[in-house]
Amino acid sequence: MSTQATMRDIVVLGGSSHPLLTKTICRNLTIEPGELDSHKFANGETSIIVKDSVREKDVFIVQSGCGHVNDTFIELLITIAACKTASAKRVTAVLPLFPYSRQPDVPFMPNSTGAPSVSTTKETYTFESAPSTPKPLSKNDNRDFFNNAGETNVNTGNINKENPRMDKIKHPQPARYTPKSVITNSAATHFLPQIDAQGKTDSGYKQWISPNGTLIANLLTTAGADRVITMDLHDPQFQGFFNIPVDNLHSRPIMKRYITDYIPNYRECVIVSPDSGGAKRATAIADSIGCTFALIHKERRAKLPKGPPQTPSSTSSTFLTSDLTQTTATPQSPYHQNTPKMVATTMLVGDVKDKVCVLIDDLVDTSYTITRAAKLLKDEGAKYVYALVTHGIFSGDAINRIRMSQIDKVVTTNSVPQSENVAILKDRMEVLDVSRIFAEAIRRINNGESVSMLFDHGW
Repeated sequence: MSTQATMRDIVVLGGSSHPLLTKTICRNLTIEPGELDSHKFANGETSIIVKDSVREKDVFIVQSGCGHVNDTFIELLITIAACKTASAKRVTAVLPLFPYSRQPDVPFMPNSTGAPSVSTTKETYTFESAPSTPKPLSKNDNRDFFNNAGETNVNTGNINKENPRMDKIKHPQPARYTPKSVITNSAATHFLPQIDAQGKTDSGYKQWISPNGTLIANLLTTAGADRVITMDLHDPQFQGFFNIPVDNLHSRPIMKRYITDYIPNYRECVIVSPDSGGAKRATAIADSIGCTFALIHKERRAKLPKGPPQTPSSTSSTFLTSDLTQTTATPQSPYHQNTPKMVATTMLVGDVKDKVCVLIDDLVDTSYTITRAAKLLKDEGAKYVYALVTHGIFSGDAINRIRMSQIDKVVTTNSVPQSENVAILKDRMEVLDVSRIFAEAIRRINNGESVSMLFDHGW
């Protein structure tokens, strides 16, 4: 029986985030995508017009959490509500990349992780394996880092003053890549109080950063979504925030197939996790194909100062006064000299000398973690470095960093549009198609069949 004959009252609508993926999914289902008109008013409000009838139909809305995430997510919510208002029998949100999936429980602290809010193109990049020690923001740092227009002002001549051992990787030609522009409120950092590596202010109060997992789940269900299909959630616990079925498809089968088909002598390669959070994901692939496994571990340890504590009579430039307020001779040093400092260290657990290494990660955004991991592997004697990533967001100047890094080949999926990135990286980048997995999941859900087979075998 053909696929066309098995489709019963189905409508597949595509949002503005990834129209090409919607067309490919519909081509695999041998149906035409539904007509959806999305436009904005002059003040930025989103308007949705569903041109096809969805009454008593099984509706699937494809919208990936990429690009301008907030706009695409609001567009998805309005489309779901429009279909439910138009008497759709069931509405399923298909989110290849789930938005806000990195904020389920643990607050995301840019100052602790080192992820910048704004980045610019540079001619030289540093890929030191040990990230710099987190420091709090200060007024002087803000004035030097952000100009009046809110753009980053980086002085490449002073890169190695803090760490003279930091290596530079120079590219023979100047960078011509324009970073993706995402509007941020980076200027708001001028009004933030100083915080330490644990997120605490001088008064001991730890700033509250909202965990948004429950909110996103509630918004989808309140809009009227009856089911959610996604792939490789950054944190699997996200499924617990929903009271509707959530199918978290895996990219493991297609990644495993790529390793076995396109990496020469793949049984001798080493599967590497760039951080401890992705160890379970990488070991699952390593065990299934019989490869060895290595782990890059990052930790921040408190380093206690040596010597007796300083007193007001000391000749040191930093001391603690009787009223417990910090006084420094140099305003750029907000720490007390005898306060324990957080020192970042990175270590490789495993043997990669003269081996082909395959970095496995679920998501790459700024590419800081994966480019540093590639440099560490090459420093340890790795012969060739692949980077297999499910969701290649590549925001800011991530593509330029990868182009100038020691990653030999990047392999990602088309859960996010990759045409511009492929044009820049060319032969160094390959894109795996996930449309068949999503199309088969849609077909099985529409027919009332089991979806669990796709978790292990793909399609």
